[in-house]
Amino acid sequence: MTGRGLIRRRIDVSGIVQGVGFRPYVYGLAQQLALAGWVENNPSGVRIEIEGPAELVDDFVEQLPVGAPPLAAIEELTVSPAVVEAAPGFRILESRRSGPTAALVAPDVAPCSACLREIRTPQDRRFGYAFTNCTNCGPRYSIMTDIPYDRPNTTMSAFTLCRQCELEYGDPTDRRFHAQPVCCPACGPRLSITVDQAAASIRRGMIVAVKGVGGYHLTTLARDAAAVADLRGRKHREDKPFAIMVGDLRAAEQLCSVTEAEAGLLASPQRPIVLLPRRSDAAVAPTVAPFTTELGLMLPSSPLHQQLLDAVEEPIVCTSGNRSDEPIAFLDDDATNRLAPIADVFLSNDRPIRTRVDDSVYRVVDEQPYPIRRSRGFAPAPLMVPWPAARPVLALGADLKNTIAFHRGRHVFVSHHIGDLDDFATFRSFTDAIAHLGRLLDIEPAVAAFDLHPDYRSSRHGAELDDFDHVAVQHHHAHIASCLADAGRQGPVIGVAFDGLGYGDDGTFWGGEFLLADLVGYDRRAWFAPVPMPGGDQAARQPWRMAAVYLDALGEADRADLAVAARCPRWDDVLQLARTGTRSPLTSSVGRLFDAVASLLGVRDEVSYEGQAAIELEQIADRTETIGYRPVIDEADDRLLIRGDRFVADVVRDLRAGVPEPVIAARFHNGIADAVVATCEAIRDQTGTSTVALSGGVFLNRLVLTAAQRGLRQTGFEVLRHRQVPCNDGGISLGQAVIVAARDRAGERGAIG
Repeated sequence: MTGRGLIRRRIDVSGIVQGVGFRPYVYGLAQQLALAGWVENNPSGVRIEIEGPAELVDDFVEQLPVGAPPLAAIEELTVSPAVVEAAPGFRILESRRSGPTAALVAPDVAPCSACLREIRTPQDRRFGYAFTNCTNCGPRYSIMTDIPYDRPNTTMSAFTLCRQCELEYGDPTDRRFHAQPVCCPACGPRLSITVDQAAASIRRGMIVAVKGVGGYHLTTLARDAAAVADLRGRKHREDKPFAIMVGDLRAAEQLCSVTEAEAGLLASPQRPIVLLPRRSDAAVAPTVAPFTTELGLMLPSSPLHQQLLDAVEEPIVCTSGNRSDEPIAFLDDDATNRLAPIADVFLSNDRPIRTRVDDSVYRVVDEQPYPIRRSRGFAPAPLMVPWPAARPVLALGADLKNTIAFHRGRHVFVSHHIGDLDDFATFRSFTDAIAHLGRLLDIEPAVAAFDLHPDYRSSRHGAELDDFDHVAVQHHHAHIASCLADAGRQGPVIGVAFDGLGYGDDGTFWGGEFLLADLVGYDRRAWFAPVPMPGGDQAARQPWRMAAVYLDALGEADRADLAVAARCPRWDDVLQLARTGTRSPLTSSVGRLFDAVASLLGVRDEVSYEGQAAIELEQIADRTETIGYRPVIDEADDRLLIRGDRFVADVVRDLRAGVPEPVIAARFHNGIADAVVATCEAIRDQTGTSTVALSGGVFLNRLVLTAAQRGLRQTGFEVLRHRQVPCNDGGISLGQAVIVAARDRAGERGAIG
């Protein structure tokens, strides 16, 4: 196609545009407009060269981002003059391999409606086939073994395409064109037993281990109290809520109140677990989610799960395939060994999983998704930041709820949820993720960022990495930086970082911080008055210890009318530890203050999972109560000290007056939110800063988050909160990465070691 009136253009597209049907889409659009040229995958994304009449080429450029495939995420599209071969027609070229890759790795996503329709259509050749997928859906990250994303570099390489699948794979007009996991019953993976057999076992009250996209789930009937109790006992999971999988949105609405925004999140291609208010008539065993008014619901994340729900015809518990505190099983031999004492039946298959990927967990706040755990469906899709990194960064996160992150250019790639590094198998997953994700992204870091805490496993590992600069980052600065990066901001802000604890630069454990912060540094302007944490980490597992400390500060520790002292026989021993300072580091943690109040109200003296006391305290709070305990804030040398003991004094006063525990819990929550507002107002008066960033695990508490946001906005603050990564330690790696990059830009490398 040559001649007068023709123009030639080169179009480079970056983002998630490989493995998502983007080249067939480009091919179809060019055919529709009768344009000549070609499209190819290259190390940076997709390149198009197009030739035709000027008005049609302009139409092509304008329409290109509008109708892109659902899994595509275009970040940048550049158009420049080009020389196109004057050959007729439009072609799809083979992928170009040379040079370092900047292409992005697509996450695993749930089955699309077209694939679900096929597996439910008796006349279709994929009827009932549990591994049906296309370019619009299916496994990606969890099956990738190397780059580029071609079938030989996935765990599907062992399955040779049959003639029909090969024709689909090679046909640019077919939605399975270059869908790397494409297969059918004639050539693809097979189940170990039938779906009907597994469903029958579940209906009989048995526990079935199901191999999903990123690992094994343990499933049983959600309304069967005996089966759920059996699962708890075998899994050694005392109280932490189980997730429930439902077949569709209608089934979800029979269990929970579901808003339009929550329904959209549930049914999104990412298929996260979504925390929702439980209906009073929900047909669910009470032990599925004890001590909470919420249920974690999810829709099927794979064709296999959808078929299982269709066959069972009612909701099932769907929890991670592990024993308590262990990583989810994803390798078949390991799953057989570890899950055999738990599961009665295995619904497995012969498609290997390369990377363990847990379910994501979200809730909706102000009609917007609010992440609690970002993993399957989202990771490792990058976050875009407005400022490039001068050198590649590897950020190693924290030791709890660990994620890692790579920062290259304007992209920060936050990994899937890895977990708590106390477990050796989880630590191995941590080191594997560093190597594997770095290889998939083709990133060789120049600097390792890690937490300031010298005893974190992640920090020790980072300090031992050779050929890297080493940068230690304060925990709460990383929290605030992650919130800034999430919002695309550099600061300064008043950063409110409330959590369990993090190592402070004064050697104490922080957790109730107000930092005047930007991405480069921070100034600690206010904090909760430190108290001893008797027994160190043991105080986080036994909230009554913190109740003893706060009562001791008030001179109330020996009062016989306070029931908590009578319930805890080692009360005097713990007080002795705190008073002498023996194994009792100081902490400003708001999380530990929540623990103290929960124990005082008889909610929880010991916990079986992190944050349990605070979660259950929030659950009992009376939502109609509007009064809050008045915060007491002391000032010295432009620094502010919030008195946690005065909140406890108010709790004790109301307890003695016979005020109901739900009212006291609500007043405490409201008081914490009021303390946030009052302290931020005082810091604004000192500094003129009127933007606040809220981060740290305490802000998973909906009552505190919404009340603090409301109060701050009413007093003229702009409020930033997390939207893409969790406010808890799952977002720490993002903060570490952008801090190092910002210091590089400012000429402050801050290398140590």
